[in-house]
Amino acid sequence: MRSNWGSIRLGCVPALALFALTASQGALASAQTPVVFKAPSSNVVAVNVGGDAFESADGTQYLQDPCTVQNQSSCGTIKSVKGSQQEALYRSFREGPQSYEFQVAPGSYALTLFFAERPGAASRTFKVLVDGKDRLVKFNIPKARDGLTEAALARTLPVSNLDGVIKLEFVADPDQPLVNAVRLEPAQPLATGTLRWADEFDGPVLDSRFWGVDEWPARKVNDEDQRYVNSPENLRVDNGHLIIEAHRVDTPSAEYHSGRIHSQGKLDFMYGRLDVRAKLPQGQGVWPAIWLLPTHPYRYSSLCDARTPDWQGNARCDAWPNSGEIDLMEHVGFEPGVVHGTVHTKGYYWVEGNQRKGSIVLPDLAEEFHVYTLQWTPDRMDMLVDGLRYFTYTRDSEGWRQWPFDHSFHVIMNLAVGGMWGRAGGPIDDGIFPQRMVVDYVRIYDMNQIAE
Repeated sequence: MRSNWGSIRLGCVPALALFALTASQGALASAQTPVVFKAPSSNVVAVNVGGDAFESADGTQYLQDPCTVQNQSSCGTIKSVKGSQQEALYRSFREGPQSYEFQVAPGSYALTLFFAERPGAASRTFKVLVDGKDRLVKFNIPKARDGLTEAALARTLPVSNLDGVIKLEFVADPDQPLVNAVRLEPAQPLATGTLRWADEFDGPVLDSRFWGVDEWPARKVNDEDQRYVNSPENLRVDNGHLIIEAHRVDTPSAEYHSGRIHSQGKLDFMYGRLDVRAKLPQGQGVWPAIWLLPTHPYRYSSLCDARTPDWQGNARCDAWPNSGEIDLMEHVGFEPGVVHGTVHTKGYYWVEGNQRKGSIVLPDLAEEFHVYTLQWTPDRMDMLVDGLRYFTYTRDSEGWRQWPFDHSFHVIMNLAVGGMWGRAGGPIDDGIFPQRMVVDYVRIYDMNQIAE
């Protein structure tokens, strides 16, 4: 059934009418004299750096940056940018030292920075400071965007504000910074609803009513190095938590063993809210994921059907990406603390380098639990961590190639080792094992009934 909360528009405010630019235009280029934005009661601030006022696909209104001649920075444009539903937001930029000050109410905020690099500038590195502290150091846009230039990159920084002011600085380190847009918004109250299903992992073993276990050889998908096995060493419930643990082993079939579970045929859903509270592994070579695949994968396939039961890792079957994939959380160990959220469709997926994605920096993800949330309506998906929005994907008029998310999906949780993405930053570090992903709970809310 269709959700009745699909009209919720996070971050949608009439920014041009509500925000006041209180510094001179010339101050916009200065790292010493910040441009000051005084936020309205919604505490949402968005600026299209280097460009005109802009309304994004998720409804956010971005202020214009009046690009007059500056002493320390200058504005420019990129001819085309792929990998975003709001290309216009990425085509303008400001290059050089920049400083901004946001006057907002105390609280927790998602500070999202938008970047796209000019062609041929793969070596640029700079840093980002928030309230005088380094938050991104030796930051390289193409490196953070899978080696691509002219591709959209959105990176979210959780920030806390105690005194009513958040200061943002872009500083050369050693190259000049380049910024396309900035959005600051407070933690969002999650869409309310009726709890449909939950696994709190309170029993003695993994509940087979809720979960199936995949037992797969190494290299079956994504050239992953591990073998997925059904062993208490790799999959178990312990003290109210699900443990998915990867080990270095010495076997003829694989060098690593790990675990992967799914809810297909046991818990399949369409629209609603998914919350997963988890603590993640760390180290070069780990690749944990919390994600969703279609329960009926052949819905939009053209080369295969149900007579091809083993469709995953099958190059002769186009069930993927045609029928869609939703990645709520992926973390590759060579990017410590960075969590990615992505959707894959026939129109937009990683093989073409134009997948739609966002990312958030969580430096304590291995020490602390975080709640990863997917809010899914017939026309929109929002991904959040601890109520901080870091990725939004909306339905447009392109049909199933852009939005195959009109049928049931199921939850998958796994800890991969290596693979094409896990090894992208270098060889696997065997000294880090064992590594584990710890899951406190999985909860799904049916949004057809709104709680009072």
